[in-house]
Amino acid sequence: MKYKLIAILIFLYCSNSLSQSGFQFQTNKKKISIPFKFINNLIIIPIQVNGVSLNFMVDTGVEETILFSIDETNGVNFSKIEKIRIRGFGSNDAFDAYKTDNNKLEIKNYSDISHRIYLVLDQNINISSQVGVPVNGIIGNKLFKNKCVKIDYISKRIIIYNNEKKLISAIKNYSSFPIELIQGKPYLNVNAFFNTKKQPVNAKLLIDTGNTDAFWFFKQKDEGIEIPKKHIDDFLGRGFSGDVFGKRGRIPSISIGNYNFKEPITAFPDTIATLDIDKIEGRLGSVGSEVMRRFSAIYDYNNNIIYLKKNNNYKEPFSFNMSGVEVQHQGLQWITETYRSNSVLNNNLNNPYSNKVEDNLKYKFELKPVYVIANVRKDSPAAIAGLQKEDVIVKINNQNGYNFTLEKINELLKSEEGKSIEFEIDRKGKILKFKFQLKKIL
Repeated sequence: MKYKLIAILIFLYCSNSLSQSGFQFQTNKKKISIPFKFINNLIIIPIQVNGVSLNFMVDTGVEETILFSIDETNGVNFSKIEKIRIRGFGSNDAFDAYKTDNNKLEIKNYSDISHRIYLVLDQNINISSQVGVPVNGIIGNKLFKNKCVKIDYISKRIIIYNNEKKLISAIKNYSSFPIELIQGKPYLNVNAFFNTKKQPVNAKLLIDTGNTDAFWFFKQKDEGIEIPKKHIDDFLGRGFSGDVFGKRGRIPSISIGNYNFKEPITAFPDTIATLDIDKIEGRLGSVGSEVMRRFSAIYDYNNNIIYLKKNNNYKEPFSFNMSGVEVQHQGLQWITETYRSNSVLNNNLNNPYSNKVEDNLKYKFELKPVYVIANVRKDSPAAIAGLQKEDVIVKINNQNGYNFTLEKINELLKSEEGKSIEFEIDRKGKILKFKFQLKKIL
C-alpha cells in the first residue's frame, strides 16, 4: 500500500508581500550534495530553522514553507507573527494559521536569511505518524526557485548546482521537457490513455513529490477522463483540510514524451476534495512520487525545464496494498528485553561454597514504535477477516510489531498475491488474532 499523505494546496487569505531573495550559496563550491531519507515515497531532509535542526518533507506541490510540528525540545524562536486563515486539500473548512517572516533557514552551505514560514499548529496534522520518523514541516518552491536542483532517488541525494558548466555536464543523456510554473509549482504535460479505443487525453499535471501515488486525475475536469470499470473505492490520503476519498484503478497507459508507463495504478479523488483545485486553469491532476522515483530529475525553474533520465526503478511494476489495511505510527513504548551478559566469564566463576555461578539475566529497556490500524478498506481481505480501525498491532506473522519499520510493513502488505498475513492485535485490552491472504484486486 502506498503511503497516503497527499500534497497540500494552500490558499492564503491575506495579501502577498514583496518577493524574497531566497536561498543562496554560502560557499564557492560548484554544487552541494544533501543526503535525504526516502520513506514510503517521501523525501525527508534536515533543515536548520533559526538555529534549530528540524526535518522537512520536500514537496514540489507546495509554494510556501509550512511548519506544523514543534515539540517543547525544539525551542524555535519566531518574530513578526501574523494570524491568517488558510485552506488545504481536503473537504473541511479553512482554519487558523500564522505567518512569520525573516527566518533563517540553512541546508549545509545553502541558506536563506529572510524566509517566510506558515505555522499550522494543528494536532490533527501528523505526517510523522504516516512515515514513522519525525517530520516537522514541508518545503517546496523556495528550495527550487533560485538554482537547478537534482533529485537522485538511487543515491538518495539532492544536488544543488552553483555552476553552469557543472550543470551542462550533469544533463548529458537526459531528456528535457518544458514545464509551466503556476503559483510556484511545476506542471508537465502527459498523454493519458483511459480507453484503448479512444485518443489519449493531453493532460497538464502538477509534478507533486508530496503525493506518494503514481497519478491522480480529476474526473470532472475533462470528459475524456474515464474511471476504469475495474476499480475500488478507497481512502486516498489526508490533507490539511481533511481526509480525501475516491476511486482507484489501472488505466491502459500514460506517456511522458518517450517514457511510457503501462497500466499504472491511478487515483480519481471525489469532487468535494478538489473544488478549490478546479480554480487552477487547465490542471487535470498530478504525477506523484511513485512515478518520479523512477527517474533522476533535474528541476530548472528559471528556464521552465525539467530533465529526466530513467533509473534502476524505472521498470518496477506498479504495486498495490493487497490487504486493505492502513497502518500508521502511534508514538513510542518502553519495551523490556532480557539477555545474558558475559556468559563465558560467568561459566568459569564459583561462589564461596565452590558452587558454579549461573548466568544472570540482564534487562534492557528500549523505546520501540507502536503501530495502529488507521483505516480498513471495505470488503478487503483485512476487513473480511475482522480487523478494525484503531486496532493496536502486537505481532505480524508471529514477530513483534515493534521490530518492523512502517516501510517494511507496507512492503509486506503489497508483496505477493496469496501470501498469508497474520495480525495479533490489542483491541481495547483484548488480544485477538486475524489471518488473511493478500488478494490482487487491481
